[in-house]
Amino acid sequence: MKVLITGGAGYIGSAVALTLHQAGHSAVAYDDLSHGHRQAVPPDVPLILGDVGDAAALDSVFRAHRFDAVIHCAASIEAGESMGMPERYFRNNAAATLTLLETMLRHDVKRIVFASTAAVYGNASDKPVEEDMPLHPTNPYGESKLIVERMLDWIGRAHGLRYACLRYFNVAGAMRPDFGEDHRPESHLIPITLQVALGKRAQIAIYGTDHPTQDGTCLRDYIHVADVADAHVLALEALESHERLTYNLGNGTGFSVRQVIETARRVTGHPIPAVEQPRRPGDPAVLLASSAKIRAELGWQPRRSDLETIIASAWEWHRRHPEGYEE
Repeated sequence: MKVLITGGAGYIGSAVALTLHQAGHSAVAYDDLSHGHRQAVPPDVPLILGDVGDAAALDSVFRAHRFDAVIHCAASIEAGESMGMPERYFRNNAAATLTLLETMLRHDVKRIVFASTAAVYGNASDKPVEEDMPLHPTNPYGESKLIVERMLDWIGRAHGLRYACLRYFNVAGAMRPDFGEDHRPESHLIPITLQVALGKRAQIAIYGTDHPTQDGTCLRDYIHVADVADAHVLALEALESHERLTYNLGNGTGFSVRQVIETARRVTGHPIPAVEQPRRPGDPAVLLASSAKIRAELGWQPRRSDLETIIASAWEWHRRHPEGYEE
């Protein structure tokens, strides 16, 4: 298949592009480079600069290429930022996606894999989250992704659009030593912890040590980016025989903040000083995925599920690229 990957120069989009290419599909990356990086795009994948909300630019791309499907990874992703700038998230994530969907319909492209998020569940229970649990986002980021999921459902019913929604939990690790995570500014626990080991930060903050968990710190589900990329390819191929798919992507195993820091200390050999801070408002104590559905239906199996493997791959990337991708 020939596939357009929006956000194809981003952390997950570039990993998907590499995996698609390795699986024998043809990929084209589309990105405005507001958060992505040219060097993240695999050498054999062409990069087209453009905004997902620009209908004229999208029309030009769809006319130049006969796409069979779209994998939509482009989005604003910072939940905290979305609380102060909800309008940016509704425009970048929801309105721009509607422009993309309208373009797909005009060009008769009827398959899309959508990068959704665990944030659609809001403050879930302490049990592994299943796909049929209530959806109650607690921030505009999660709400914007849920709006897209609902748009896909209605447009699918009306126009025969086939879609897969993949709800990510905590994606981490590096595809290869030359393809890794480079967010600016960085807000994710594992890369921030590794920045301490690199001497780029003095310490790592632990927000809340009195949660109802084994060691009092938040418990999260970490999934290797390569396993996430594999799931996109499986979902894309499954759309040949399925109309609507919704899956969680996670290990189903929780790792606490303290476990992440201790594992990073072992991997890096650095003491990584930590300072305890009060809880952050809205932080659930536990957020774990049940990925039983995608395992049973598509045969997806995380192959890099232990925390040490995830952090070691991330460390190799950050150690070789302490300043991230060179622009």
